[in-house]
Amino acid sequence: MSSLIEVKNVSKYYRMGEEKIVALENISLTMEKGKFYCLLGTSGSGKSTLLNLLAGLEKPSRGQIIIKNTQIGKMSESKLAKFRQNNIGFVFQSYNLMPMLTALENVSIPLTFKGVRRKVRDQRASNLLKAVGLEGRLNHRPNQMSGGQQQRVSIARAFIASPEIVFADEPTGNLDTKTTQEVMDLITFMARKNNQTLVIVTHDIEIAHYADQIIYIRDGNIEKIEDTTENKEAL
Repeated sequence: MSSLIEVKNVSKYYRMGEEKIVALENISLTMEKGKFYCLLGTSGSGKSTLLNLLAGLEKPSRGQIIIKNTQIGKMSESKLAKFRQNNIGFVFQSYNLMPMLTALENVSIPLTFKGVRRKVRDQRASNLLKAVGLEGRLNHRPNQMSGGQQQRVSIARAFIASPEIVFADEPTGNLDTKTTQEVMDLITFMARKNNQTLVIVTHDIEIAHYADQIIYIRDGNIEKIEDTTENKEAL
């Protein structure tokens, strides 16, 4: 199977005065279409930096990141923004919803950027909000919803444009245990249904076990990669 994402000898350094901070050192890995991956590590391990590089939010100091046969590190900011718009969805720990917009308006934002007519995008956003259990919250603003409800809006927004890849950065970090399970079940169900590649960043081993492959990151390096599919098939 051809790889959807390839990371080749990627390093990321930051400068603090005269000091060079090594966030990632010589990372290489591949990710395939339709599979779920977890970047697992403690705070400061480099997992969120790797996610930012994969999403094109930062550029590597060295090495290549290739998505759909395109080296994203060589793209201009405008082309990269268009590439993300067409191929990538995001779920954030802090939801990142627009406070003055309703749930319906927040979810439809990606389709607005794609030039989809308002009637069409509102219908698709409405259908998706119903699918994530928010039928009665379409016209509520973020401050009128619980954390779990806001994250469901964020999930609907991430999936509405049918991206090939969904990145989720600590998507349950602000949620209680019960809501965490509901949100993870929802994200994984939607990605499986649409054969999308899901990349989750977390420090929680319980969340990691939703993935087909767990990539353990420590001190900017890949410590090990664990394939969990055999364990799931045995259950």
